[in-house]
Amino acid sequence: MTTALVAEEKQNITLRLSKSTIQKAKVMAARKSTSISALLSDEIDRLVGEDDAYEQAMKRAFALMEKGMHLGGVHNFDRDAIHER
Repeated sequence: MTTALVAEEKQNITLRLSKSTIQKAKVMAARKSTSISALLSDEIDRLVGEDDAYEQAMKRAFALMEKGMHLGGVHNFDRDAIHER
């Protein structure tokens, strides 16, 4: 079975950085044999993916809290017996 990869449409953005940050980014990108654009793109993709994963985990946690959990305890008394003096 072959899977066709559909290219996601890309859009350019403009980003303003200090000259020293750009120079350091050039060195970092060169060390990784990539471009500054690819370096930034990969990092933003990673951040967005982490945020999506966090949101999904939070939804699952809230769903578990709504459902509740049985903690194993059993009590055989009623409210009146507890407050009886």
